[in-house]
Amino acid sequence: MSWYCDVAPGHPEHGPYHDTEYGFPTRDETVLFERLCLEVFQAGLSWLLILKRRPGLNAAFDGFNVDTVAAYGEADITRLLGDARIIRNRLKVNAIIHNAQVLQGLRASHGGFAHWIDVHAPRDLEDWVKLFRKTFRFTGKEVVNEFLMSTGTLPGAHRADCPVMVRIAAVRADASSSIPS
Repeated sequence: MSWYCDVAPGHPEHGPYHDTEYGFPTRDETVLFERLCLEVFQAGLSWLLILKRRPGLNAAFDGFNVDTVAAYGEADITRLLGDARIIRNRLKVNAIIHNAQVLQGLRASHGGFAHWIDVHAPRDLEDWVKLFRKTFRFTGKEVVNEFLMSTGTLPGAHRADCPVMVRIAAVRADASSSIPS
């Protein structure tokens, strides 16, 4: 999505996401879950729509707290499907709840979502898609690709000459220097 480096800078919604989040590595479970959810919601829609609805999505889904979302029941689904701030698609809402429950299981089996990703990296996109489809719901090729690029797991979020790459490299260097030897 290196074209993003051409259109995002200076844009009120795309700019901040491009400059401070997209492609930056993260290990925070809530951030990873939110990114996966945003990509699920984006399927078939524009990224701009998702960025504009992001505050409402965060409010409606309790800040994408994994345990809270995993505990959602029918009353929550009904509430969400009536909430104009979100993408009111039952399949996507159900997938978000299911995926939160899967993340809870990954804590026990792998120590969390970030560690699950680590265990399976590196791999090519096709293998990632197979793994995600086996593990999560509503995770087609585009969802998986954008999720992994957005979290710095797969390359391609930015052009090599994009100024953001310097900041991403610094974050990566910081992260690798803080790993105990």
